[in-house]
Amino acid sequence: MPGLHIAEVVADQAAWNGYGRVGVLGTKYLMDGPVYRRAFASRGIAAEAPDEQDRHLINKVIFDELVNGEFFPSSREEYVRIIEKLAGRGCDAVALVCTEIPLLVTPGVPPLPTLDSTRLLARAAFDVAIGRRPFPTWQGGPITD
Repeated sequence: MPGLHIAEVVADQAAWNGYGRVGVLGTKYLMDGPVYRRAFASRGIAAEAPDEQDRHLINKVIFDELVNGEFFPSSREEYVRIIEKLAGRGCDAVALVCTEIPLLVTPGVPPLPTLDSTRLLARAAFDVAIGRRPFPTWQGGPITD
């Protein structure tokens, strides 16, 4: 069925902003998997995941702290350190592709602009609902019964 896909929405915003290389921070499944890489690549944007040790740390913080409502300054510092490394690898933005990460990495904290997947998807859904944005189509048009 046609619908909004969170990775496509984030990639659209990255393209609109003119980003060429975006770091991806989320669960290990999203950082290691093809979902965001494919969405960014279809728009000519490179997707960068942190190195393996940093991916492990990001995933651990998500599941051991953030999902339990725990936000430690030391974890924020580690996320900022990882984002700085991504900036050093040429990233011009970072996608926060886990609902809880923006609660830890708030605006103005990281050294790169952020793409908050949750907020971007909510905004896109609102825009579709009020008719400001067309509903996505699949294979040339919406599926009807």
